[in-house]
Amino acid sequence: MPNILPPIIQVGDVLLSSEILTEKFCCDLSVCKGECCVEGDAGAPVTMEEIAEIEECLDAVWGDLSASAQAVIDKQGVAYTDTEGDLVTSIVRGKDCVFTYYDRLQNIENCCLCALEKAYRAGKTRFCKPVSCALYPIREKRLGEGLVGLNYNRWAVCKMAVAKGIQENLRLYQFLRDPLIRRFGEDWYQELLDTVDELKRQGYL
Repeated sequence: MPNILPPIIQVGDVLLSSEILTEKFCCDLSVCKGECCVEGDAGAPVTMEEIAEIEECLDAVWGDLSASAQAVIDKQGVAYTDTEGDLVTSIVRGKDCVFTYYDRLQNIENCCLCALEKAYRAGKTRFCKPVSCALYPIREKRLGEGLVGLNYNRWAVCKMAVAKGIQENLRLYQFLRDPLIRRFGEDWYQELLDTVDELKRQGYL
């Protein structure tokens, strides 16, 4: 019988909820159609550096944005400060990220996609999308003294991603390998894998 896993695991300067190591998850766009980009009451968290990069991408993505999104950007810019004091991407009608657009993806009709990512994959820009988007459903919080906290944000929208994760036997930290490396680096991710191996050896996983 495995030991009881501590609720928080530290890897370098990052404190992770243990759920990131145990819970299974794999996005299933065929079901959700990118609903996380259009639901909620605020945009995606962004840094000042990301805002500057997004602004450089505007010419490349402008034609994919709706008239409403263009109007919002013209009025308040690509980002704003939400009620919690965080910088987030601007939104349309109180929910849709201004950089969303709808198109067919493979066999998925009317899928919500990211205009920033589209331009990046087409080689038109050097910026893909905010790291907070890439990391979802992991949410990051600055804790002070150089520490960062990572938590698993459970959302009913993603219930089929949980089912697919179970089917694929894919845990959160494995599914989000590339975004975690983008945010914290390959050395940190290898340290995370080493930590997982050690926890397995000790009977926690």
